[in-house]
Amino acid sequence: MLLTNARVFTFGESPRFLEDGAILIEGDTIAAVGPAAALEQAHPHVPRLDAEGMLALPGMVCAHTHFYGTFARGLYIPGPPMRDFPEILARLWWPLDRSLDAEGVRYSALVPLIDAIRYGTTTLIDHHASNRFIDGSLDVIAEAVDQAGVRACLCYEVSDRDGPEAAAAGIRENVRFIRKTRSEGHPRLAATFGLHAALTLSDETLARCRAEAESLGDVGFHIHAAEGPADREHSLATYGLRTIDRLHRAGILGPRTIVAHAIDIDPWEMALLRETETWVSHQPRSNMNNAVGVADVPAQLRGGVKAVLGNDGFSNDMFEEMRVAYLLHKAATRDPRTLPADRLLHMATAHNAALAGMFFGRTLGRLEPGALADIILVDYDPPTPLSLDNLPWHIMFGFDGRRVDTTIVGGRVLMRHGEIPHLDSERIYARSREVARATWERFWAQG
Repeated sequence: MLLTNARVFTFGESPRFLEDGAILIEGDTIAAVGPAAALEQAHPHVPRLDAEGMLALPGMVCAHTHFYGTFARGLYIPGPPMRDFPEILARLWWPLDRSLDAEGVRYSALVPLIDAIRYGTTTLIDHHASNRFIDGSLDVIAEAVDQAGVRACLCYEVSDRDGPEAAAAGIRENVRFIRKTRSEGHPRLAATFGLHAALTLSDETLARCRAEAESLGDVGFHIHAAEGPADREHSLATYGLRTIDRLHRAGILGPRTIVAHAIDIDPWEMALLRETETWVSHQPRSNMNNAVGVADVPAQLRGGVKAVLGNDGFSNDMFEEMRVAYLLHKAATRDPRTLPADRLLHMATAHNAALAGMFFGRTLGRLEPGALADIILVDYDPPTPLSLDNLPWHIMFGFDGRRVDTTIVGGRVLMRHGEIPHLDSERIYARSREVARATWERFWAQG
């Protein structure tokens, strides 16, 4: 396929802006990028897709999400407002994940996957929990991912919060699914080893997880850590160590590990994250909603920490997540120079793509020969000049995921002019409402 008549922003180490560009796709890979006239002349018989002058950008990557959080939307929780993050966990998230069955897992995944296609997010790194339904839960999500046509790295978040049997089942599910993805070699599915959070994992369980991961070879972890002061206080009181220090001692940190949040850390913990080459994901909308503080992302970037951007289960509009991050850090520091748009865009694209590339073993996040053909077309006609230099500010102030017109993953057109023909979104949403109602009934029955 030849994608032509596009305003192409290639991203990558040597970014280019082609005012009238074209992209040649062969299989799931970009074969050539250049001026439209030249590629059209060189490939006259290749089927065309007219971009109609829209922006061609690499598909967005989400570094940390929770598909299973879908059914929290609109969920009524009796009683007074939740006063802090531990209460939010105890009254919302843990009862919710205990309420999910196989159908709940399936439809709570399909809905955000549809949103991802709509908003131009083509690769997602999910962190799953469903303590009522653990064995085989990742297969159900994988089926939804395959049906949607996007790219995803999956794991199950092991936790001690529901007892030793649930913890053992979570470990077993991670090991099984990692082995399965390796043996099957699905081009759009990957796996890592999930851990819930430092404050719900004993040293003994961490040691078991590390041993299992080592037996699998080159496997890292995906874990919440230092998501507010409760994690620090629990770690100090129980183990005499701050959160990141404890995870380091347990052998959890490393170049294939994602630590989500890392808000409540000191400079020495930040140095450990940098020295171990651990990935640190930032979720500004979630952190604001939970009132857990603001991660010092500017310091992480300045110090060389591998910071990436996630959404923690909020909508899969990564353009909106960028905009919130852009504003949040300025408000937090009372300094408009904090986290400028170009720095933030580099983090959310180059860093996120490097993380995803580690899991999939391919180049993502750039429009260049050899990269995966994950491409979005954005319908954006700016009232001011658009260039390579000012694109970050156009993104922050000019458009969001709702302007995505076309989404392509691995050379396959998943959405064109806002339509997703291979998914019956109306039927999926209708069934999702039925499944959500049944899930809520189980949630409320827990008292």
